[in-house]
Amino acid sequence: MGSAPESVSLSEMSPGDQGDCFALLASKDRATTRDGKPYYRCEFRDSHRVATAMIWQDSAWFKACDSTWQVGEFYKLRCRYDENKYGPQVELDKVRPVEEADREQGFDPRDFFESSRFPTDEMFDELLDIARTQIDDPSLTQLVVEVLTDHQEDFQTIPAASRNHHAFASGLLEHVLSVTKTCIYLADKYGQYYTNMQPELSKSLIVAGAILHDIGKLVELRNEPQGAVYTAHGRLIGHILIGRDMVREKAASIDNFDPETLLRLEHIIVAHQNLPEWGSPIAPHTPEALLVHYADDIDAKFHMMATSLEEEAQGDEEFTGRDNGLRRPIFRGLLPRNQSETNGE
Repeated sequence: MGSAPESVSLSEMSPGDQGDCFALLASKDRATTRDGKPYYRCEFRDSHRVATAMIWQDSAWFKACDSTWQVGEFYKLRCRYDENKYGPQVELDKVRPVEEADREQGFDPRDFFESSRFPTDEMFDELLDIARTQIDDPSLTQLVVEVLTDHQEDFQTIPAASRNHHAFASGLLEHVLSVTKTCIYLADKYGQYYTNMQPELSKSLIVAGAILHDIGKLVELRNEPQGAVYTAHGRLIGHILIGRDMVREKAASIDNFDPETLLRLEHIIVAHQNLPEWGSPIAPHTPEALLVHYADDIDAKFHMMATSLEEEAQGDEEFTGRDNGLRRPIFRGLLPRNQSETNGE
């Protein structure tokens, strides 16, 4: 009788590897083939990789997948790992729910939750310090600081998205802090370039808008073991309008909050995604909203590109696959030409 496959982590497996690994069932989507036969597309993951398992109707696992597999639960897989144009894949040989005894074999639920690589408390304190030192309007400072402190626990834990960019614990805080730092640079640069604008560029509004542009995601998303999921409010209203309402509510509690400042801040929030197909009902119509939009956009897109290059850093192809937030192959570099090509043969 052959020995059991080696125990490995899913993210350490290379194409063609077989082994036992622990994984979290992140999603289970039922669909039908062109012939009307049901199947499931399941995603298993650890903290650094998501791999798809296709469960066809004639599979040995279809009945269990259909009736007992639960999203958010942990499983021990015996599988073969591969990669194709659709991304990482696993072909299952054995599957069972994780048991208490598996802890002796190295299973630890904490290993499955990707989080920001930066200390959460330090990021939050830095964001608070920016709000207190970079916003000149006392009422606007009060609004931003109180919104942050009212929601500190959620702000320090929730991802920025369910997938694509900063989709990990504390991802929203990491993203917002990064966007805010970019906005400070842009506000200083363009404020010095264009001194005759009327009204002049408001660094205070830019910083406040940067900090609060995604605040509605605290209600739009809920953190689950399998990652961020959309709440009913998130699906039916969306974080842009939720965020606008949160800011309005806080402003109403501050005496004599300037109506135009509130209007301009609301506009930054509702316009920060620029296009209706991205979720904004209106494009930026103020310079402050324009800068926040582009700072937000570049931070999200650069994260997608950088993550793709980090995850596929050891690849032997000139381009990564398309399985990334940008849905495009990213150029890694030219492969060395072989000796015959070098010699012109």
